[in-house]
Amino acid sequence: MTSHATEADLESLLHDALKSTETETHWTVDADDMWCRLTPGSATPRTQGWKLHVSATAASAPEVLARCLDVLLREESAFKFARSLEQVSALNTRATPRGSSGKFLTVYPSSDADAARIAQQLHRATAGLAGPRILSDQPYAAHSLVHYRYGAFVGRRRLSDEGLLVWYIEDPDGNPVEDKRTGQYDPPPWAVSPFPQSVPAPPRTEQAAARPVLLGGRFSVREAIRHTNKGGVYRGTDVTTGAPVVLKETRPHVEADASGCDVRDWLRAEARTLEKLRGTGLAPEPLATFEVGGHLFLAQEEVPGIPLRTWVAEHFRDAGSDQYRADALAQAVRLAELVAAAHARGCVLRDFTPGNVMVRPDGELRLIDLELAVLREDDALPTRVGTPGFSAPERLLDAPVSPTADYYSLGATICFVLAGKVPNLLAEEPADRPAEERLAAWLTACTAPLGLPAALRETVLGLMRDDPAERWDPARALAALRTTALPHPARPAAAPPPAGAAADEVDAAIDGMVEHLVDTMNPADDRRLWPVSTLAGEADPCSVQQGAAGVLAVLTRYFALTGDPRLPGLISTAGRWTAARTDTRSTRPGLHFGGRGTAWALYEAGRATDDRTLVDHALALALAPQDPTPSHDITHGSAGSGLAAAHLWHRTGDPRLAGLVTDAADRLAAAARREPAAVSWPVPAEAVSTEAGKRYLGFAHGTAGIACFLLAAAAVTERQEHMELALAAGEHLAACAVRVGDAVHWPAHTADLPTAPYWCHGSAGIGSFLVRLWQATGDDRFRDLARGAARAVVERASRAALTQCHGLAGNGDFLLDLADATGESSYRAMAEDLARLIVAERARRGSHVVFPNEYGEVSTSWSDGTAGILAFLLRIRHTEPRHWMVQQPV
Repeated sequence: MTSHATEADLESLLHDALKSTETETHWTVDADDMWCRLTPGSATPRTQGWKLHVSATAASAPEVLARCLDVLLREESAFKFARSLEQVSALNTRATPRGSSGKFLTVYPSSDADAARIAQQLHRATAGLAGPRILSDQPYAAHSLVHYRYGAFVGRRRLSDEGLLVWYIEDPDGNPVEDKRTGQYDPPPWAVSPFPQSVPAPPRTEQAAARPVLLGGRFSVREAIRHTNKGGVYRGTDVTTGAPVVLKETRPHVEADASGCDVRDWLRAEARTLEKLRGTGLAPEPLATFEVGGHLFLAQEEVPGIPLRTWVAEHFRDAGSDQYRADALAQAVRLAELVAAAHARGCVLRDFTPGNVMVRPDGELRLIDLELAVLREDDALPTRVGTPGFSAPERLLDAPVSPTADYYSLGATICFVLAGKVPNLLAEEPADRPAEERLAAWLTACTAPLGLPAALRETVLGLMRDDPAERWDPARALAALRTTALPHPARPAAAPPPAGAAADEVDAAIDGMVEHLVDTMNPADDRRLWPVSTLAGEADPCSVQQGAAGVLAVLTRYFALTGDPRLPGLISTAGRWTAARTDTRSTRPGLHFGGRGTAWALYEAGRATDDRTLVDHALALALAPQDPTPSHDITHGSAGSGLAAAHLWHRTGDPRLAGLVTDAADRLAAAARREPAAVSWPVPAEAVSTEAGKRYLGFAHGTAGIACFLLAAAAVTERQEHMELALAAGEHLAACAVRVGDAVHWPAHTADLPTAPYWCHGSAGIGSFLVRLWQATGDDRFRDLARGAARAVVERASRAALTQCHGLAGNGDFLLDLADATGESSYRAMAEDLARLIVAERARRGSHVVFPNEYGEVSTSWSDGTAGILAFLLRIRHTEPRHWMVQQPV
């Protein structure tokens, strides 16, 4: 069988091959958006074993497939392949995860002997064709497109100790073992390879780190800065001079286009740009380019300092908001000067971002990572690569090279320096609102609370105009920046829109979010009731954190507030979908990742809809035995299980639930590490080995959440020791507080620096406990610390994501807690400011309103999506208690 390499329809190649191959085997063909799968009727089903991967580029994929089909149809082996050239390209970008990159075609042999024989035939058939090395696998031979690894043949998943779904295989004794897909070949110890060892296995990372590496005969490698699919970036030393250097590596055939151009060509372009800028002080000095094993390296001087993105976070943390504002304005001037200087030397940057600028110890700025930069006399390599939020819209469509795209990026970078963030303005449907109008609304919502003058808002908007011809150039921006004075006092009163207008916007957002949740529920999907983002891992589909329980709880609350007639049936359907997938014989511990959090949501749903079956299932789930756990915290451990039991005890008075509360409190009392000046709950080694011994302070994983449960438990058990332990935890948190001006911060754990002020690890979560401890004890020190935590939350508002776990929704809930506890309207006003920031980042899609999570995706979940944001906005418009907190007697 033959094929033309220009053939773009991969599925047509398959159908032609099936027609022309002389075989009596019946093949089952199944396709989804990504893969086309073929299974012969003669296939022997296997759940795991040695499987083969064949790599390809978008240019070589048709020929690779054609040659592989000759082998695989004759061998009658099950296989799958990426069904389009677009999918082939997506598997081979610089951003593709290293564990999955390059895997154009996968073969599932019926036996180890078949695997060895088919691998040899595929290797011979594809010899000489182009494709990247697959990092998770072992190449069959040097420069071969054929690779192999031991792994799962069918998708079997289980919940890990961290509460995330992971793929697994079984060891010879039948025990589940995670099937890790990483950027390194790492077969399980019991798997005996049937393949010839013609290519030495790469050394383990720790072994490689122990041996000095000399590249290009001149540069010794000290450490890796990062590894990505396109290659590594390393710190090293020029052994001829002793000077520190940075070495950038690019792998063959990664992000290869139809012409064969790949990331190595981009690195050559960067080398030309650095040579053009040599001696200007704008960028690192180039030292050498050289190849090692087909990988292209660029050696350049190491620029001392930190990336601008890091400077923005660390300088704000260390200097405090007032000093930071002044320094940020000076930094904005330097940024405009830097872009102007590059343009004056004929260099268009094309990817000017906070990650591509270094801040030297003397405060001066330097450009780095200039792989997309273009010298005006050069032909630009075509690309749609860029950085969302910082690249001009036309830049991501591969518009002709123009400095006006850099103007946009300069405006976005100045925005990031001033506000700590660039908003993620998701596409709207229909796109009735211009992007600059939406940006202006967000800037208005954040600059007034930040105490920034309106002139800075106008500068950012001028640089980021939708029309490239209307954008300010760096000279105009510099003139405006140099004449801008910061107002005094440092934190002027915000000038929010009229109360009615703000309330209307919040109400419209709430309506649109409910529409989105109603329309996206899919009970026919056995795996997920609502769509969620899984970039950070996929949790139990019934959980609070990322599953149905979190969304169900918020819709139940919405129904109780509004009586929306659509919701009783939807709540009942969602509750029964969830109940059908939860086991009352045993559950996982924890509130957000565990069974009792799900029971909490199901109980409230059953009460709201008068569904006795749902209520009974919820209580059976809450009373079910829990899997053993060494975890102490709210999200995964004893404190979370106990908090859910305390809530349900208050709702039912069931003494069995009170017993569960007592058991959890006693376990935590026994696990507490008591010292003269501190009480803590170190992470046990058997919980998360990499975290063993760390003493986290925050609400999700540490002292604040555990102590908040103990405070609630004391009201159930009426045992003074539980109250005393909660108080001791409060004293420890007070001792760990870090004051920066009026703001109070905490580190994530006791050996760390102060972290961002969020629910999971920072001020918002710890403040949520301290305000309750103040209510229980009357000790004003805890109230004052909570006030300082509120200041930390407000100062960082413009920098935050929008969500519950580490964003504005969780922070706003804390401010509302403080307003309710103190009776002071100023904290509700602060929460309303946060609501305006959230609403300013909304996207309208028909009747739906959606918001981006921190990865730029739309998710419905509690922790990072619509449900958590909706819960906070409902509290803004209605006086309601906070979700997942037990109301304390005052």
